Amino acid sequence: MYLNATLFAQLAVFLILALFTMKYVWPPIVKALDERAAKIAEGLAAAERGRQSLDLAAKRSAEAVREGKEKAADVIAQAEKRAEQIIEQAKDQARVEADRIIAAAKGEIEQEAMRAKEDLRERVAELAVSGAEKILRREIDAKAHAEMLSSIGRDL
Repeated sequence: MYLNATLFAQLAVFLILALFTMKYVWPPIVKALDERAAKIAEGLAAAERGRQSLDLAAKRSAEAVREGKEKAADVIAQAEKRAEQIIEQAKDQARVEADRIIAAAKGEIEQEAMRAKEDLRERVAELAVSGAEKILRREIDAKAHAEMLSSIGRDL
């Protein structure tokens, strides 16, 4: 009989403990577990939002990089085109300047040639006069010269 009374006593204590646990211990534990589950769910949702934001930011940054590369390529192409224009302008200016220098040099050469020809004519004239003078001094004697002058005077 002790066995039955002990069994009932243990059953009564167990039921009291179970009721006490269900009324006072269990609700705070369930509440804490629910709050923890809500926080975990909120954290997972925030993580998912963060992942989506990261994906979106990665797409935006990839788009920005692509646009930047396109703009850089456009700027480089424009710079190369401008450089070619500047080179062509410089070549044209160099041609004009070279033509001007060549024309000036030709004019100067012509002037120098004219001066040289004039100098040569003067020198040739001087040499001719000097040579004629020497020839005349050598070949004409005073007697023949006097006769010639007198014959000219008679004819007049």
